Amino acid sequence: MATKANSVPIPTLIKGIHNRWHPDIPPFVSVKPGEANWTGAQIGNNDYSDDVKDVDLRKVHNLSGPIAVEGAEPGDCLVVDILDVTPFEKMPWGYTGIFELTNGGSLLAREFNSKACKAVWDFEGIYATSRHIPGVRFAGIPHPGLIGTAPSAELLATWNAREGALIAEHPNAVPAVAFAPHAVGTHVGQDLDEKVRRKIAEEGARTIPGREHGGNCDIKNLSKGSRCYFPVFVKGANLSVGDLHFSQGDAGIITFKMSVIKDGIEKFALKQPIFLPSPIDPVYSAKVIFEGIGVDYHGDGKQYNMDATVAYKQAAQNAIAYLMKVRNLLLSAAPIDSHIGALVDSPNACVTLAIPTGIFDHDILPSPDGFTKKDFGQCAIRSDGVV
Repeated sequence: MATKANSVPIPTLIKGIHNRWHPDIPPFVSVKPGEANWTGAQIGNNDYSDDVKDVDLRKVHNLSGPIAVEGAEPGDCLVVDILDVTPFEKMPWGYTGIFELTNGGSLLAREFNSKACKAVWDFEGIYATSRHIPGVRFAGIPHPGLIGTAPSAELLATWNAREGALIAEHPNAVPAVAFAPHAVGTHVGQDLDEKVRRKIAEEGARTIPGREHGGNCDIKNLSKGSRCYFPVFVKGANLSVGDLHFSQGDAGIITFKMSVIKDGIEKFALKQPIFLPSPIDPVYSAKVIFEGIGVDYHGDGKQYNMDATVAYKQAAQNAIAYLMKVRNLLLSAAPIDSHIGALVDSPNACVTLAIPTGIFDHDILPSPDGFTKKDFGQCAIRSDGVV
């Protein structure tokens, strides 16, 4: 039933953006608990990948906010209900990109000596298709890749100290093991005193990893209907959100509301966020599952002890090797599932990666005759032709 309350349009409150975490970035807007908010974000809809190759990682992750919530104090828990996540009406497309080994890299960058590559996805309702990956159609799970509260000065100092120590241990790592504060490319989205702006630029934590406050976690099930519990470190909580995904890596609009649980950090032993997943999830019951263990059999054959990261890399490389018989550049966008099968059997952790077979318009299951070779075209590549 229409009422005065539900007949008022939800306001678009967040027009300010920033790309560093710092307690001195003031809130762009303040809201009362229970009010709803909207947001937005970036690369070209084209058939080349120079934009991915040359991306300036010092400028990534434009976040909408910060949003202060009245009554939130350090030690509290900020509750965020995600009401909706949608693409921009006039921008119904997204992309999957592979970074250069020397500029950003990725999980398997060293293993593949990765070069820039990109696939553009077009959205039609809940489905995505790509001219660069023909024969695939899947339902997306729109979600914010990055959402979190502002750190306190003490927490920010902790981040910079521990990540700085890691960088010092691996000074020439390619790709980099972490990203230190960097003044170049810093954006705060507001007119601030020059001294404050310089302090933020010199100290502000890069937004690339997730941390205790949430941040860049890319959890696909933080979609419509999910609820998030974030620790509060500064007055007002100062929530920011961005890097919206249709499945992985797109721009759009998010609608959410917030409330506060007093002393929530103590009540829930809240060291990092807690998430309740969305009740909405595409159903793909038929899957092909690839196993990986803690042995680098795609590399030098080294045996690791209970290393789930190595096991996951092996599962992913097994899937890639399999899919290369029929296609590539899919795992970053497809609705795959990965699970830890076992962490009790020394020396090998066991991890699985499952790919839904229903997203393909042809059979990808093993058969006695192998695969029928098909021409699926070419993903967007660099203008110099390197793939």
